[in-house]
Amino acid sequence: MNFDPKQLSRPISSVTVKRSLTPRRRAREYALQGVYQWLVIKAAGGFSDYATIAKQLGEDPGFRKAQKELFDHLFSGVVNHYETLESHIKQHIDRPMEELSPVEYGALLIAAFELAEDISVPFKVAINEAVELAKVFGGTDGHKYVNGVLDKLAHQLRPHEM
Repeated sequence: MNFDPKQLSRPISSVTVKRSLTPRRRAREYALQGVYQWLVIKAAGGFSDYATIAKQLGEDPGFRKAQKELFDHLFSGVVNHYETLESHIKQHIDRPMEELSPVEYGALLIAAFELAEDISVPFKVAINEAVELAKVFGGTDGHKYVNGVLDKLAHQLRPHEM
């Protein structure tokens, strides 16, 4: 599936991709949208305000079907641990951070947060969820890149689970 930048600029509930969404998957998709917006605003030199983005996403009608606690945990976790997560990811990529797609980078950040900060999420789940986000919203083969980077990161952050 090709990345359509318009998909992340409109609410998740209006994205026209047929799939079954659990409340947890919806929360991850909204978290990805929030991280994406936060990254794009930050890259443009603007002030990326977590609360404003979270409020806007929370007003989307489809957000009612998302697990709000998971959304808050993931989105705020990425924003609050951004520098640490970025340093973890940098060790396993083959290009400058600026050359990564914001969608794939957002998926990497969310999974890196779960791998580094939330041991209640098995590493395979964190990787699989990020790969699924990249498949739906990312470029054609972006999910393969995400999978490869996260596999290396999981070996670093969760060696006891390997």
